[in-house]
Amino acid sequence: MQDPFAQYRDKGWVRFTHDPQIAAWAADALPHGVKALHDPANAEWFQCERTWFIGVDALPNDAAGCLPGGPPLAGAPIEFITRHLGPIPDLHRAQVSSVFPGYPRPRPGEGEAAFRYRVKRDAAHVDGVKMYGDHRRRKVEEPHAWVLGIPLNESSPDAAPLVIWEGSHKIMRRAFTAAFEGVPPEGWADLDVTDAYTAARAEVFETCPRITVHAKPGESYLMHRLCLHGVAPWGEGASAPEEGRMIAYFRPELADWTKGWLAEG
Repeated sequence: MQDPFAQYRDKGWVRFTHDPQIAAWAADALPHGVKALHDPANAEWFQCERTWFIGVDALPNDAAGCLPGGPPLAGAPIEFITRHLGPIPDLHRAQVSSVFPGYPRPRPGEGEAAFRYRVKRDAAHVDGVKMYGDHRRRKVEEPHAWVLGIPLNESSPDAAPLVIWEGSHKIMRRAFTAAFEGVPPEGWADLDVTDAYTAARAEVFETCPRITVHAKPGESYLMHRLCLHGVAPWGEGASAPEEGRMIAYFRPELADWTKGWLAEG
């Protein structure tokens, strides 16, 4: 069996088996997630004809990840991050990602080609590489330290699971390193990386295995920040509770990303 850190560095992600502390946190977070779905202030997060609740900053956790009166965010993934990737930074309010039967449907303003990419390629992307302007160019705007996913409820494996292209973080690191070569770090945020990103993405599709990641409450998974990933379509006959397939995501931003974003860890 491969060492978990070796797998993280090689494949770009690692799964953690059932952990009682993560299970306690997830059980406490679930009602907060359900409440977020019904909060009128979050109505804008329903997309794709209400088959996807994006839920950015939807959980009311503190900077340590703890919800009001709830248990600490602790256990195997937190220990792994602290041991191998450094101290846990102050955490943002977690995303609540819920997907419902029928996903995907087009997003408002999403053209035919973009929707086809959502269906055929799982809307694959690297977090933080954002589109701007009418010409759909890209810059690095929200570079993260890592991505931690914690399922909050039980769903079937084909209920729009996370998709990861294993080893894609290596290709993306190489492409971005080349794109930033010779550019002063203070200019990285303004650099158009579209061509490098598009070419690297095509290489990933050709060479990296596409895998789906399913986990149950109490389990969790950690993904490298440079991994190409997306969400699979809702499978025929897939099942989840009324609140949809619900996962909490933490993806803290790097304080000085020019020093750490392209690092291996």
